[in-house]
Amino acid sequence: MSSIKSHAVCLPFPAQGHINPMMQLAKLLHSRGFYITFVNSEFNHRRLIRSRGEEAVKGLPDFRYEAIPDGLPPSDSDAAQCVPAICDSTRKNCLTPFLELLSKLNSSPQLPPVTCIVCDGIMNCGTKAAQLIGVPYVQLWTSSTVSFLGFLHYKELAQRGIVPFKDEGFVSDGTHEMPIDWIPGMPNMRLKDLPSLIRTTDPEDTMFNYVMEVSQECLNSSSIIFNTFDEFDKEVLQVIASKSPNIYAIGPLTSLSRNLHNSLNSSLWKEDTSCIEWLNTMKPKSVVYVNYGSVTVMSNHHLEEFAWGLANSKYPFLWVIRPGVVMGESAIFPREFMEAIKGRGFITSWCPQQQVLSHPAIGVFLTHCGWNSLLEAVSEGVPLICWPFFGDQQTNCRYSCTTWGNGMEINPDVKSKDVEALIKEIMAGDNGQRIRQKALEWKKKAKSAISVGGSSITNFDRMIKEALRQG
Repeated sequence: MSSIKSHAVCLPFPAQGHINPMMQLAKLLHSRGFYITFVNSEFNHRRLIRSRGEEAVKGLPDFRYEAIPDGLPPSDSDAAQCVPAICDSTRKNCLTPFLELLSKLNSSPQLPPVTCIVCDGIMNCGTKAAQLIGVPYVQLWTSSTVSFLGFLHYKELAQRGIVPFKDEGFVSDGTHEMPIDWIPGMPNMRLKDLPSLIRTTDPEDTMFNYVMEVSQECLNSSSIIFNTFDEFDKEVLQVIASKSPNIYAIGPLTSLSRNLHNSLNSSLWKEDTSCIEWLNTMKPKSVVYVNYGSVTVMSNHHLEEFAWGLANSKYPFLWVIRPGVVMGESAIFPREFMEAIKGRGFITSWCPQQQVLSHPAIGVFLTHCGWNSLLEAVSEGVPLICWPFFGDQQTNCRYSCTTWGNGMEINPDVKSKDVEALIKEIMAGDNGQRIRQKALEWKKKAKSAISVGGSSITNFDRMIKEALRQG
């Protein structure tokens, strides 16, 4: 068997929001007969063991885990790593250890030889390694398709003299509201709706230059998988296909991989499943689910505004407050708040999100608009209240509130009265009714895409043959 089985090495960028979709894709490939080696950073490998025990990295006979160093100083912290530092370090330091790992895999007689590499779109060491050892490869772009198009236009924003900004005044002087009507496939956009890494006054800004380079490299170097479905991103996919023909919309990955080997879980946080039992006691469509994802941080003041908005809405809520979500301190609530929400507020540090969003009790999702969260909500027909933080989230929020029509936005400087009003509107208001209806329409279309003969299944089969040259 080892001599004929295709062997895919999957290399995610070492952050939770990138590991999850790569794991979903790896499980899909495994279901089609691929032998899988899943490569985490050593830091995240240790976190996985801490959150889920040694069993979490045992894998299966034909699905194994490996780890390589990320180049940062050793740490046993249980929080997300500094984003600019990990971006810079993986770019500079991961190629050599990844090549050493591939050599080790290829010299192990009990393993099938590596036949292809599936790497994150921002892990260019994966594509370089594939080219060096002479195997086909494909890149998975884990943020939104619309943000990819935005990143591709960073260079033009710089050439037009729009960014970097001259001084910090751009935040308050109206510059943010400038219409951006010259990017094909991106209508109704303002400067503040483009991926937020343009928000700098430094021409040498690490993240601005990093995403400008990696998105262009991704476009130029290989086949690209987007975690979306054809109908959801039709215009944007057409524009990208005109620049790079080998693209595959294969999503939502979370739905496609739903029933495949649930023992293969990639969560770096310990999940509290008791919230599901609590949801079981709630009425259908009655609960507000609040989760800001794995990287978002906020001030204690904003946390309190959210808290009182939730309390004053009078709706029951499930609120995920992970360690580190409040900048520089722990999240502590006043006693009056805890009294006010008794019996209708469930607060936890992490939860099985897909299970939560698919629960009939959930009525709305208050989210940072990370791509994985947004797509999971789309798959389950859950409307959104959007509070974007950084990266692609501002772009996702704009599309949700205009193009897709399944969400409403909260002011970045959040106030409790706005939180209360938006919850009440989306749960029971006239505009909320239209948004809830739109969310259900997208759920139906997402389900169609992942059904037999649907666009995502068809694109997945095509990608295996064309990009990975298997079968």
